[in-house]
Amino acid sequence: MRPFALPRCHRLPFRSLWLALLLPPLLLLFAAVPPAACLDRHTPVVEAVAKAGPAVVNIRTEQIVQRRATPFFGFSDPFFQQFFRDFGATRTFKTQALGSGVIIDPRGYVLTNAHVIDKASRIFVALPDQRRELEASLIGKAPRVDLAVIKINASGTYPALAPARSDDLLLGETVIAIGNPLGLGHSVTTGIVSAALRRVEIDAKHTSYFIQTDALINPGNSGGPLLNINGDLIGINTAIIRQAQGIGFSIPIDVAKRILPALLAHGKVPRAFTGLTVDGLAKQETDDLGGGVLVQRVAPNSPAAQAGLRFGDVLTAMDGADLDSPVDFYSQLETYVPGNTVNLRVLRGFDTLRRTVTLATLPANYALDYAAATFGFSVEERGGLVAVAAVTPGGPADKIGIHAGDLVAEVEDEKVNSLKDYDALMVAKLGQTPLRFLIVRGRRGYYVNLP
Repeated sequence: MRPFALPRCHRLPFRSLWLALLLPPLLLLFAAVPPAACLDRHTPVVEAVAKAGPAVVNIRTEQIVQRRATPFFGFSDPFFQQFFRDFGATRTFKTQALGSGVIIDPRGYVLTNAHVIDKASRIFVALPDQRRELEASLIGKAPRVDLAVIKINASGTYPALAPARSDDLLLGETVIAIGNPLGLGHSVTTGIVSAALRRVEIDAKHTSYFIQTDALINPGNSGGPLLNINGDLIGINTAIIRQAQGIGFSIPIDVAKRILPALLAHGKVPRAFTGLTVDGLAKQETDDLGGGVLVQRVAPNSPAAQAGLRFGDVLTAMDGADLDSPVDFYSQLETYVPGNTVNLRVLRGFDTLRRTVTLATLPANYALDYAAATFGFSVEERGGLVAVAAVTPGGPADKIGIHAGDLVAEVEDEKVNSLKDYDALMVAKLGQTPLRFLIVRGRRGYYVNLP
C-alpha cells in the first residue's frame, strides 16, 4: 500500500507532535475549502484563446513614398508648394505599418482590415510559433467595408479559424479580442457585448454597423479576431473611439461571410441592385416614426418590384439594422453582393410589413441613368474627355448654370478621364448626395455640389 500523502497544495510543514495530532481536523478543513492554488485555472477564456490563438497573425506592411523636395518644404502655404513642386530632387521613403489578421483557411488565406494593407508595396505575416516573417499577397479588398483578404505565399497547411456567426449575439456576453498592439505580439483582452449592431457615422456619406464591446482594442489590434467564450470567430476588430475610452468596435463576421466569396473570386465586391431610389423623411415624419427612409422610385421588374415594394413605402430596418437616413440604406447595401437576400421592415400606412428582396447585378448603364435623373445632366465622351451632353430644364444642373458642352473633370476629387471612369464613379457613389463636380468651361473651372 502507498503511504498517505497530502496533495502538494495541502502539505503542511510540521515538526511537532501536537501538530500531528491536529492533522485529521486540518485535513477536513482543507478538503472543505481548497486554496486558490488547487482551483482549475483552465477557464473558458483560457480554452478559447488556446483554440483561436494559433490562427491569429501579426501583419507588417511596407509602403514606398516618393516626395519631391522644394525650396519651401515645411511652409504651410500651398501656393508655394504647388508652384515649386516640379523643382528639387525626388526623395524616396519606406514607411511601415502594423496590424493583425486571422487565418480563415488552412491554405493560408488571412482576413484583416482593408486599412491595414492600404497602399502596401509589400505585406509580411508572422505566425505565433514562428520567429521569421512570411511574405503575403493581396487577394481582394473592400475599402468601404474595411475588409481585405491576403494569402501567405509559402505553401503549407496553416492553423485556421473558420468564421462562425454574429446574428445570435447576447447583450452582456463575454467576448475576447486578440491582436498585435504596438507591435508587442499577441495580446488578449476581454469584455462584454454592449450592442450587437451599433450604428456609427464614418463620415457625412457613410455609416457602418458594428459589434460594440468594452474589450480594449489598441493600435495594431485592427484586423484581429473577436471571439465568443467558445473561441468562435464572431467579428473583425476595426476601430476604437479614442474620445470614449474603452469602447471598441468589430465588423460582424456575418458581413465578412457575405462578401468573402466575391473577394476571393474577383478581388472586389460588385455592386448589388435593389431597384430602389430612396430619400430622407421630413423632420416631422422622422419625429413621428422614429426614423426610416422614403421609397421615391421602384424600377420596373427590379428585385424590389418583384418583392412587392411600392412608391411611398417607408423602410425602417434592413436585416435588423435600423435605417435613419438614405446614407444608412446605401451604406448597408454595400455589405451585400448579388444573390444575397435582405429582409426589410416596411411601414405602409399604418401597417408594418416584412419584405424579402433577392439582390441582382447592377444593370448596364443604370448608374448613368440614375446620375442623369439625380443631377440633371447627361454626359458623353468627346475626344477622350467627358462632356455634358444635355441639361434637364429646371433640374439641379440647370439651376446652377451648367451648360451642354461643359467638361466634367472630377467627381469628389477623383479625376474623370473617360466615360468608363465616370460610370465607375457613379456606380461607386450610387445613392450618395450631394456630389462635388469639377466643371470646366473654356479655360476656367469651378466646383459645384449637386443636387
